[in-house]
Amino acid sequence: MAQRRLPGLERVLGTNALFSTAYGNVGSSIYYALGLVASYALGLTPLVFIITGALFYCTATTYAEATAMYPEAGGSSLFARRAFNELWSFFTAWAQMLNYTITIAISAFFAAHYAGGVSFEYFSTSPGDVVFGIGLVILLALVNVRGVKDAVSVNVVLAAIDFLSQLAIVLVGFILVLSPDTLLRNLDFVGTAPRWTDLLIAIPLGTVAYTGIETISNMAGEAKDPDRTIAASIKRVMVAVFAIYFTLPLVALSALPVRCDGPGGTGCSTLLGRPPEEGGFASDPIVGIVKNMDLGAAQGAAEIYVGVLAVTILIAATNAGVLGVSRLTYSMGIHRQMPDSMRRLHPRYRTPYIGILVFSLIACVTLLPGQADFLGSIYAFGAMLSFSMAHLALIRLRFSEPGHRRPYRSPGRLTVRGVVVPPLAVIGLAGTALSFVAISALNPAVAATGTGWLVIGMVVYVVYRRRQGLDLVSTHKVAIPEPVVDHEAEYDSVLVYVGEDGFDPQVMATAQRLAARKRRGIHVLVTITVPNALELGAQLPDEEAAARSVIEQARILGGRRVTGHYEKVRIGQAGRRIIEEAIDMRAAAVVLPLPRRVGGSSLFGKTLETVLAERPCRVIIESPSAPVRPKPVPVGV
Repeated sequence: MAQRRLPGLERVLGTNALFSTAYGNVGSSIYYALGLVASYALGLTPLVFIITGALFYCTATTYAEATAMYPEAGGSSLFARRAFNELWSFFTAWAQMLNYTITIAISAFFAAHYAGGVSFEYFSTSPGDVVFGIGLVILLALVNVRGVKDAVSVNVVLAAIDFLSQLAIVLVGFILVLSPDTLLRNLDFVGTAPRWTDLLIAIPLGTVAYTGIETISNMAGEAKDPDRTIAASIKRVMVAVFAIYFTLPLVALSALPVRCDGPGGTGCSTLLGRPPEEGGFASDPIVGIVKNMDLGAAQGAAEIYVGVLAVTILIAATNAGVLGVSRLTYSMGIHRQMPDSMRRLHPRYRTPYIGILVFSLIACVTLLPGQADFLGSIYAFGAMLSFSMAHLALIRLRFSEPGHRRPYRSPGRLTVRGVVVPPLAVIGLAGTALSFVAISALNPAVAATGTGWLVIGMVVYVVYRRRQGLDLVSTHKVAIPEPVVDHEAEYDSVLVYVGEDGFDPQVMATAQRLAARKRRGIHVLVTITVPNALELGAQLPDEEAAARSVIEQARILGGRRVTGHYEKVRIGQAGRRIIEEAIDMRAAAVVLPLPRRVGGSSLFGKTLETVLAERPCRVIIESPSAPVRPKPVPVGV
């Protein structure tokens, strides 16, 4: 599950692990992308997958270079932050969030149809498919709130089984059903069946086949030897994807060819793209291919095997979407791109439960109409936007950071104003941008929904940043303490709070006694109150120097296991900041002094009362000793 390990992700994933996880996400989409594309492209479906495969290649090389430059989680939003600023990073991340949300919905929806094809016919049609999909999303959301761990070994096994099964279908299909004559007849009425406008819709819709391209980038922080493993794993994904996506459509259109009911190319369709109520296989295209092969005695077993495998893979893809939402929500919260409540960790399970539940609920809402074409088109809207931003960011980085270390470079050389620009990124940008324009212009409902999503996100971002006293373009990352000794529990430090009353050695002594029991770390949080007349990020040299001095005194008393940082807050916000910090670091205890001055009707002071009312862990209050004001201890002692 997505837990707060962003400061120190353990680099344990090799090339095979990265490849299998990425292919597990990318490979799952063939189970629904084939039907979605065929419903528009008809006999040109193989060509569509070749075109989208070319865009995938350009995009994959862009991600390989940018991720190798910055082996951190974040994907295209990270690239946009490095190339431009925080506003563009949020814009890109919000498009990514749309992708993850639709991935959850569309994977659950098609899992229902494959389950219906195996034995539960109720789930093959509406409203059974919607009921199954919503139930699956809710179940996986609750599982992820409780907390699950990514099993890399399971990902490897599932990816291997999935790839080998798809390869077996291709090989058997080439032997039993592949017909060049049939494929050529499918093209008899191109321009009428399909129409050129349908082809323009099918191309961006075909990008649904490449869901999960961001997976390797988001796991870069856990990759060992990222200089080598990131590029190698992306290359393997490209080879595996092309092996299936360039061949399986040929088998599919041979087994389920285009048929025309009227003269001159009118009334043309393929069962591969027709809904189940019309006897088609748009909702379970892989099962449709197998059903139209003459496998003899193995026919029934093969159909059941493919159906069960598809359900398993699509459930895993749905869970990967929920997992992606949790990671992205937490990352956006850490960079102050959305309200802190969205990244707040569950007090018991330590997962960003609010973000998981909110976006899973949105996925359920998108399932209600039961329109697979609409879900695929919305995904294409968000994917083309985030892919375009990734290409644009890489081009910009070639200009802004020409000397940055690049373990991998996108192939080709295109010199512009003395700077070598990656030509594949330029081609990819042109292709994804044109696809974005096409899906928006030819589908007004998709354009309205996608634009509405972006507008809502930007409004929330602007309002939140203004309320926090932050500008829209600067990066303000929540400070998170890192473990200071190798054997320290990951989130098990003791939090010491120092406020306006100054540093109290007695508070530090209490924290040391608590930390000594299990050799825990100690983290000191110093708050600086910023007047409302100033921006929250305003420079306060004297106060900041005093805060650093407090942290240094704590280090002198507590030794190397003590870390610390200061936070600027508004009047009355210190209590809330203490709670958030304690939750973020999974503090074993919070130690803070009893205020010397309490005003108004408050018995203990607003800060202490807020901490006591919402305490996420044990809270220890020390009676004040003689006040010790910050001494001018040189930083670095």
